[in-house]
Amino acid sequence: MGVLMDHRNVRIVFFVLCLGVIVASTLIPAYAQGDEGQGLTIGFSQVGSESDWRTAFTAITLAEAEQRGINLLFSNAENSQEAQFEAIRSFIEQQVDAIILAPVIETGWIQILQEVQAAGIPIVIIDRNVTADESLYLARVSSDFVFEGRLAAAWLAQETSGKCKIVELEGTVGSSAARDRQIGFNEVIALFPDMQIIISQTGDFRRALGKEVMEGILHTENPAEICAVWAHNDDMAIGAIEAIKEAGLDPGQDILIVSVDAIPDIFKAMMEEDANASVELSPYMAGPAFDAIETYLNGEMVPKWIPVTGGIYLPDTAAEEYARRSQ
Repeated sequence: MGVLMDHRNVRIVFFVLCLGVIVASTLIPAYAQGDEGQGLTIGFSQVGSESDWRTAFTAITLAEAEQRGINLLFSNAENSQEAQFEAIRSFIEQQVDAIILAPVIETGWIQILQEVQAAGIPIVIIDRNVTADESLYLARVSSDFVFEGRLAAAWLAQETSGKCKIVELEGTVGSSAARDRQIGFNEVIALFPDMQIIISQTGDFRRALGKEVMEGILHTENPAEICAVWAHNDDMAIGAIEAIKEAGLDPGQDILIVSVDAIPDIFKAMMEEDANASVELSPYMAGPAFDAIETYLNGEMVPKWIPVTGGIYLPDTAAEEYARRSQ
């Protein structure tokens, strides 16, 4: 009877979460797109280039700006908040029309946001969040990181019938993406007494560090006791896959792999039966951010949160997705 109840709980949780994807996708504001951005100068402070997803996000943003005729002043902070402060102050000095900020971490932004506001420049927070009063920025364009964690956990619960000892590879400490994905994942596994995280370490969203951390874990933990790796992004998952292989184990079989991003390399790993699931973090956030800026400059209202959504991808569509995303 207990096993049947576990399966029922898994199905209910997974159904509710999948329904959430459908509902959320209807909430994305639709703005008229055209050449309204022609001639605008916008500063963009990017986190860095720590992952393949981040690199794709940057490339898509640059291409979108070029298509719209926007003069985009791009600054790569290389994961330094201080570098982002410097970039934003430079944008203020250059009297840009607007600023887009993808923050490295969540805290410590109030003073710089106040400086931007005092200069009369609208600023859009993109991807990760900031801990600051909403009045200090125009809007936030992002995924729902908590939901991503819930969806990953719901899949794992369904796949393991609610029984799994999990290794967690965390993203950058202090980032909203890492914190919220962890919150969402933990909310779901808390419903299943036989699901638990046995060790959690940060891999800083980096592939090489994900491998290094996983190597250490495989030396300190009994690999036979590890049911799955839950990685906050695909790059760390791919690093973990490499470590698992080098330890003589079969990733995707001996140890399940679930992560977030849906980059091409994770679909390749699925095709090779080394990975099992990835929740999509859409890199197409620049369009809604530019739309919000243009809408505001036209004197119209802009919602404080503009969500972008993505579903969960499994091996059955991996070949198709890899071909589509590798172009």
